[in-house]
Amino acid sequence: MIIETEEELIGMKKVSEAVAVTLKEMKDFAKPGMSTKELDNFGATIMSKFGCKSAPYESYKFPGYTCLSVNEEICHGIPSDTKILKEGDVINIDVSGELGGFWADNGGSIVIGDDINGYQKIVDASISALQKAISAVKSGVKIADIGGIIEKEAKKHHYKVIENLTGHGVGRSLHEEPLDLLNYRDVYDKRRFRKNSVVALETFISENSNEAIQQEDGWTMIGNNPGVFAQHEHTVLVTSEGPMILTLMNGNW
Repeated sequence: MIIETEEELIGMKKVSEAVAVTLKEMKDFAKPGMSTKELDNFGATIMSKFGCKSAPYESYKFPGYTCLSVNEEICHGIPSDTKILKEGDVINIDVSGELGGFWADNGGSIVIGDDINGYQKIVDASISALQKAISAVKSGVKIADIGGIIEKEAKKHHYKVIENLTGHGVGRSLHEEPLDLLNYRDVYDKRRFRKNSVVALETFISENSNEAIQQEDGWTMIGNNPGVFAQHEHTVLVTSEGPMILTLMNGNW
C-alpha cells in the first residue's frame, strides 16, 4: 500500500494499534500450563474490542484467530486445546488483522516463564536483527540491503535465517507488493523501498535450519533441521526521513 491521504494514515494507525495491543496483551497473558487455544481465544477477545477481524482467517480461512508456533515450529502454528505451554518454551505469537478496510501485521517470540532452556538468546538475536533492519529503512534504500542486515546480525550471534519465509507489503490486504522481503541479501533484487509504502518487516531466525517445510496440517511450518526459532515483526511506514513503526506499542522492544 502507498499511503496518499491523511485518512489512509489514520486507518493504518488504527488497525496497527489493534494488532499491536493484542500482541502485547497476549505476550503478557501467556504462561506455563496454558493451551495455545486458550491464548488464541484471549487474543480474539482483545481484537474484538477494537472491532478488528482476524486477518489469517479472513484471508485464508486459517483455523484460529492468531498463529501460535512453539519451539520447533517456525510459523503458522494452529491453536490447539491439546498443545500446552511449558516452562521455558519459546512461542511465536503472530497477530494480524483487518479494521475498516485496512490491514496490519505484527508478531513476536517470547520465552514462557523462566528461561530454563536458554532460548532467550535466539529471541534477543531476532529482536536485534529487526531493530537494525528497520532503523535502516527509508525511501530509496535497496530492499536487498535490509535483508543483508538481518542475515549479518543473525550470523553475528551464530544463528541462521530461513530463506523461504519473507516480509511483505501490507495495507489494503494482508499480503501485497512489495512481496518477498527476504532475510538475506539477494544480489539480483534491484528494488528499492518507495516513499509512503507500508511493509511488514519480519525476521525468521533459526538455530540450525535455512528452509521452512510445511507440515501435513497444511499450515504449520518447521525447519529442515532440528532446533528452535524466533520471529519478530512490525508494520512500518516508509518515509523519506526513515521508518515510522506503526505497531511500536506491541512491546517487542
